Amino acid sequence: MAKTPTVYDVAERAGTSIATVSRVLRRPDEVRAQTRALVHAAIQELGYVPSGSARGLAARQTGVLGLCFPDVDGIDDPADLPAPVAVGQTVEVITDSGDQPAVHPGSLYMGEVMRGAELEAWRTGLAVMIAVARGAEPAALVSDLAGRVDGLAVLSATVPDDVLSHIARRIPVVVMAGPRIEGDAHDHISVDNAAGMRALTAHLIADHGLRDLLFIGGPADAPDDAERFLGYCAALAEAGLPVPNTPAVRGDFTRDTARGLAARMLAAGELPRALVCSNDQTALGFLDELSAAGVDVPGRVALTGFDGIDAGLAVSPTLTTVRQPMVELGRAAVERLRLRMADPTLAPATINLPVRVLLRRSCGCAA
Repeated sequence: MAKTPTVYDVAERAGTSIATVSRVLRRPDEVRAQTRALVHAAIQELGYVPSGSARGLAARQTGVLGLCFPDVDGIDDPADLPAPVAVGQTVEVITDSGDQPAVHPGSLYMGEVMRGAELEAWRTGLAVMIAVARGAEPAALVSDLAGRVDGLAVLSATVPDDVLSHIARRIPVVVMAGPRIEGDAHDHISVDNAAGMRALTAHLIADHGLRDLLFIGGPADAPDDAERFLGYCAALAEAGLPVPNTPAVRGDFTRDTARGLAARMLAAGELPRALVCSNDQTALGFLDELSAAGVDVPGRVALTGFDGIDAGLAVSPTLTTVRQPMVELGRAAVERLRLRMADPTLAPATINLPVRVLLRRSCGCAA
């Protein structure tokens, strides 16, 4: 068996130091292009594969960052997994019912956040390990993940505060989305939910003259939903309209549940002039049901969402929404982890990323 090439062999073949080889692998932007080319040529010729564990022992770092998200598909028990695909049958022909597939809202939002985190990690020579907090003991999973990575980014309300505080004693922790809680010493990266919903609601009132509005909320324990409701209420107050204490209607951010809410509202004859939904999936569910019932959107009911997912452009009318920078949220979280890894004494930061109101046809704009 041929001898496995080492970093020393690569350095000798390239005519560089092993420190330079390490920089090419970990922080290529710090090395001249000619030197990078020599090192990569030596790696190819020798068939060298870097050892992550050895590199980690030498640097006391793994070069890996952790991302922890809540259950994105509703499966928290192995017994609930779909049956394996049958082997041996390559094509199945069926009549499509045309029903909308059940899409968990988290899979759309978190997929973009994950993409942003991975892009920023890749740009800076790092890798990302992703864990989903399934089952009854998410804290154990997060603690296990924290033992394998150099820093950890978690979605707000995914991990108990005491667990995060314990982990933060060993590695940097960044919380994505949701407001800072009193006594919270973690870095926070969020988007300006309240300002975005305030601007969107103000547009409906001022530019379309709508005064009969109804907020369709999400889960009561969702931090983003609470901030969006505050923005909605602020716009009502500025316009001199009655301000509710809580959302009159709540869903769970899913399109399917929103269809049921819309059906009940239609049956009761309680349609307002405008429906301000806390996320796009909810708005799309209402649009499904309203369209099926022949309700004119936006002629009879103006409809808006929040998130800016691509599905909002694939419906008719196209969905007015607030686009939040999901990819940038992931990138900013990784960047903050890198800064704190370099300087653990940094003061906790709260970073609010800007959002963009996208006016389209569902609110009455000709877009």
